[in-house]
Amino acid sequence: MSDQIEIKTDYIQLGQFLKLANVLETGGMVKLFLADYEVKVNGELENRRGRKLYPGDQIEIEEVGLFEVVKKS
Repeated sequence: MSDQIEIKTDYIQLGQFLKLANVLETGGMVKLFLADYEVKVNGELENRRGRKLYPGDQIEIEEVGLFEVVKKS
């Protein structure tokens, strides 16, 4: 079961997503986090903090959990 993270815009960047999902406290931590932890977007390894995430995307973060991006109505 994944946690659903709601966004108001058409997409969200991975770095912003990590803050919104309360995985990280600040944006400055994103680059180091992506270097240390395995993050998969729709099953593919991702290390670009600017990667655009759209509603329906599944994000799996090593030692943290599984998340899904959903559009807030």
